[in-house]
Amino acid sequence: MEHDSAVISATGKVAAGQAARLCLRTSILIASAILIISCSSKNEQEATPVVAVQAAAVESKTIQSTIHTDAILYPRDEAAIVPKIAAPIKEFYVQRGSHVRAGQLLAELEDQDLVGALTENQGGYEQAEATYKDALDSASHDLEVTKEQLDAAQKLYDSRRTLYEQGAMAAKDVEDARIALTQARNQHELAQKAYNLKMAEGQLTAAKGRTASAQAQLNYTKIVSPINGVVADRPYYPGETAPSGSPIVTVMDLSSVVARAYVSPQQAAELHVGDSATLSPGGEQSQSPGKVTVVSPALDPNSTTVQVWVEAPNPDARLKPGSTVSLSIVSKTVKDALVVPAEAVLTAPDGATSVMVIDKDGQVHQTSVKAGIHEGSDVQILSGLRAGQQVVTAGAYGLADGTRVTISAAASSGDAAE
Repeated sequence: MEHDSAVISATGKVAAGQAARLCLRTSILIASAILIISCSSKNEQEATPVVAVQAAAVESKTIQSTIHTDAILYPRDEAAIVPKIAAPIKEFYVQRGSHVRAGQLLAELEDQDLVGALTENQGGYEQAEATYKDALDSASHDLEVTKEQLDAAQKLYDSRRTLYEQGAMAAKDVEDARIALTQARNQHELAQKAYNLKMAEGQLTAAKGRTASAQAQLNYTKIVSPINGVVADRPYYPGETAPSGSPIVTVMDLSSVVARAYVSPQQAAELHVGDSATLSPGGEQSQSPGKVTVVSPALDPNSTTVQVWVEAPNPDARLKPGSTVSLSIVSKTVKDALVVPAEAVLTAPDGATSVMVIDKDGQVHQTSVKAGIHEGSDVQILSGLRAGQQVVTAGAYGLADGTRVTISAAASSGDAAE
């Protein structure tokens, strides 16, 4: 029995040792696994790259769509005065640069022959008028006399006829009275025809027309300004005769100028009369405000563009007609628009647009957006973003979704996204 107990005790010790060794091995394996997993996770974290990017915050502000182009300046109004008659220039009353008013006498042409023609025609008119008056008086007198004779003859005939019917008058006397009445009626009708003085009236009218024409020709020798403005050109001198169709004085209204520009049909579709604009003369920093006054309804056949006019005040005559200016026209204004820098917007080959948004954990996520109008380096975002989010502005190309980034301090803008 003692021998058996010794054997059993020895066997138990062996089993206990084996169990202890098994537990030790298990513990070592578990520790090794934990260590391996920990090292693997650490290695993976060390292998994940952190990319430095530049970023900007999504802002809410006013943005404007502006069309930029060049334009040629023209005066608000211009009158190139061409004489209506060919005659030597008698005298000028203005010089280049003279300020003139509408109706002011600018120059005179030689008029001696026209004065003579007017005098002659006035004499003819007066003669025709006198002839007409005499004819009218004579016809009126004849009409009156024949009317009286007709009335007397009618009374005589009626009286004799009554007596004849009563048997107190011979038939011959009645016939004589009838013949006298017929003659008086014929004379009165002739007088009425003579009173219709068509020929005399025609002669008087023709004489009046010739006189008016001669007066007009004489008036054409006086050159007056049709507008208020400044004399911009006076190419001839007294004594010279300007060629037919050539202006002898050019007057410009420079109180305002009109900038004429050509834009594409797409740009013209955005413009409306009254839109704000600015004019910048070449080489100058100053700008002049203006308004769109004309958007042509038709395309220019040569350039297939649309002509646009912008009028701007020019009180100091600083803007010179004929010069070229830079023209900026505000075609659209949006208040409280979501705006990001244009470099933040990525455009895919199919035209789709997106931005890389940085989340609070420093990871980027590609987000589809819809872009609106542009102004300088800014672009409006119609959908896909909210104010305060941060988007990558430099370094976005090639970034995978979920990449961890760090924002360059020198280029970061705004607070971190919530």
